[in-house]
Amino acid sequence: MPYASTALPYCGAPPVPGSLWQQWNLDPVLITVLIGSAALYGYGRRIAEQPGHEGVMARTQPIYFYAGWLIATLAFISPLCALSVALFSARVGQHMILVLIAAPLIMLGRPGAALAAIADRARCTAGSGTVALLRVLTGSAAAWIAFAVAVWFWHAPGPYAATFEANWIYWAMHITLFGSSLLLWRTLIGGDAPQHAAAIVSGFTTSLHMGLLGALITLAPRAVYEPHASTTLSWGLGMLEDQQLGGVIMWVPGGGLFLAAGLLSAAALLRSLGDRHTPALRS
Repeated sequence: MPYASTALPYCGAPPVPGSLWQQWNLDPVLITVLIGSAALYGYGRRIAEQPGHEGVMARTQPIYFYAGWLIATLAFISPLCALSVALFSARVGQHMILVLIAAPLIMLGRPGAALAAIADRARCTAGSGTVALLRVLTGSAAAWIAFAVAVWFWHAPGPYAATFEANWIYWAMHITLFGSSLLLWRTLIGGDAPQHAAAIVSGFTTSLHMGLLGALITLAPRAVYEPHASTTLSWGLGMLEDQQLGGVIMWVPGGGLFLAAGLLSAAALLRSLGDRHTPALRS
């Protein structure tokens, strides 16, 4: 059944090649949230850098955070937003930019430490039960499950098409997908041996399921993403070709970078185990 919608997608009408660079997303609510998040991090960082504060942050961490923030901002407000209305491959590309580039850079900036510093300044306290619940909800297993569910759910044809119908569904997709990827990268950028072990499992298994989903999309015998049924030809692609390109973008970079993250975690675990045994050998 042909896709039909009377709603205008969040990023606007499907662009044509000649007008793409004129279509920036200047949504004031989005811009306010983006600027507010950067300002909040900067405020928390200044608190954390004060002498004697337990959450001292390395000077390179803000560079990582703001680089990731800038990349995420461009993914949302640049003409890529409009292009993602016309092409499935552009929408997948936008997702991969957020998940594979922006999210790890932001987490390397330790935004959790900045938020903890703000909470400490405000003398915010929580009961032990609340703290335990938050640790479970943001733990490695919960992050892995949340990200896997978000990736598979929002790239299923039905939920994907629904994001073109209502702005709140569009943002539900991005908040759950990007938010769960931030939690996942929090695991993948772990510090001690148990965190490395969790990161190895998370990295390898995420690589497998991302690669599988990308392969299924690429090798599907017919096009299934109906919102793009009439929008790909002006960009020189058939609907199935656009879908195949999107699948490859998910399959190769998605599967490859999470595999690399798992391998780096394995190397870090081996180094930490080697450092632990070296003093005993020397003595």
